[in-house]
Amino acid sequence: MDNFWKISRTPGRLGIDYDETPFFHPRDPINPMNDSHDADESGRPSWPVGGPHWRRRDSCRLCDSEQVEMVAALRPTLLPERYVDSPDDTSASERYPVDLYMCRSCGHVQLLDVIDPSCLWSGYTYHSAQNQSTLDHFEEVAERVVTGFGQSRGMAVDIGSNDGSLLRCFQRRGLTALGIDPAEEIAARAMSAGVETIPQVVSLELAQRIRRDRGPAAVVTAFNVFAHTDDMAEMAASIHALLADDGLFVFEVSYLLDIVEKFLLGTIFHEHLCHHSLIPLEQFLRRHGMEIIDVDRVDVQGGSLVGVAQRSGGPRPIAATVAALREQELKRELNQPAGVRAFGDQLQRLQRSTSELVADWRARGASIAGYGAARSGPTLLAQFDLGGVIECIFDDHFQKVNKFTNGDRIPVVPTDELLRRQPDYVFILAWIHATPIIQKNLEYLRRGGRFVVCCPEVRVIDLEEASRL
Repeated sequence: MDNFWKISRTPGRLGIDYDETPFFHPRDPINPMNDSHDADESGRPSWPVGGPHWRRRDSCRLCDSEQVEMVAALRPTLLPERYVDSPDDTSASERYPVDLYMCRSCGHVQLLDVIDPSCLWSGYTYHSAQNQSTLDHFEEVAERVVTGFGQSRGMAVDIGSNDGSLLRCFQRRGLTALGIDPAEEIAARAMSAGVETIPQVVSLELAQRIRRDRGPAAVVTAFNVFAHTDDMAEMAASIHALLADDGLFVFEVSYLLDIVEKFLLGTIFHEHLCHHSLIPLEQFLRRHGMEIIDVDRVDVQGGSLVGVAQRSGGPRPIAATVAALREQELKRELNQPAGVRAFGDQLQRLQRSTSELVADWRARGASIAGYGAARSGPTLLAQFDLGGVIECIFDDHFQKVNKFTNGDRIPVVPTDELLRRQPDYVFILAWIHATPIIQKNLEYLRRGGRFVVCCPEVRVIDLEEASRL
């Protein structure tokens, strides 16, 4: 953490310096975000942002090149998972940039604006065991690693191990398990469930100590955390240090091709610093003594990539899936700015469409709510300017219900309030669960309500439309 502030925040080719920009509450009538958003001289929209817990890097996170270029401008966003007890609590009200940049040298797409990790991970509420589909997916991954790749003995180390759900799958197949996760409360839950967990951020020093004390790892996993660190080189070095000569590194990341083609806007928020694709990842891992030997596209989180890597020159051949996906990315120009700019263009189009709909509904006096206090919620609220529009959010999470969102101060109420309140329109903020949410609440639609889904297209869903889902 001592090195967090060492990267300069000075303006230049990447855009303006936001440090002195004032912050406005979205319900403030003088808030510039309520008006048209002019661009500054750099071409970047001049929305207000601010806050003491962020910095901007000026080089690519994978190859350290300074040839980085903005490919999609987004509205600054509140930090997720910051729920307050009172509507008068103005803490954690700062908005931070989530613009997408591409490295012209290696093609990696990333956020350059970095939030202090201690702000991101305090009060973390997600538990892997909350979702049965996640647990089923973990079982499939563990079975493939143990049976398909023959890693049936030794130690499995999971980086960002959460509540230990993935590691328990390996335990059931005969491997010993060790988790690494900086969220102390969740790490304690894993420990109580029988999964030894070190409550720290992974580092080269920690990896070397584990190897010295416990021996090398047969399997190292990093599921949906291999995009969460600003120091990717340190993480890669840590993984390499942990791996046995015949060990496997298995990772899952939100996949850039799916983000662009399916317009997965909800995957873009502050903790997702990297939006990975195969070509830059191959180059990056090669520089750190590893090689990707297999890839698989899965439907997790709307579209993810599961990769398998080994130490360079390891015992396993490289599967044909790697060359096939590399060729697909080249055809799609996914490593070129033009291949990603369409994402920003679509966002602007959907913002206009949503704004027109909301203006019409409000002119007619319609009530508008949200469903799902998800981590992606602040992204959708900000990008579609819904913070001052939504009257409440329906959710049953015990750490969120009967509280208020930070910044926008929207009350979170139990889902059984939906039929009692019967709002005219409900935006689904837990976008990945849109279909089950709709199917679970058909009575709301029978009574005349409408659900609204913003991605990949704006859709207003009534009972007839729901029957076709």
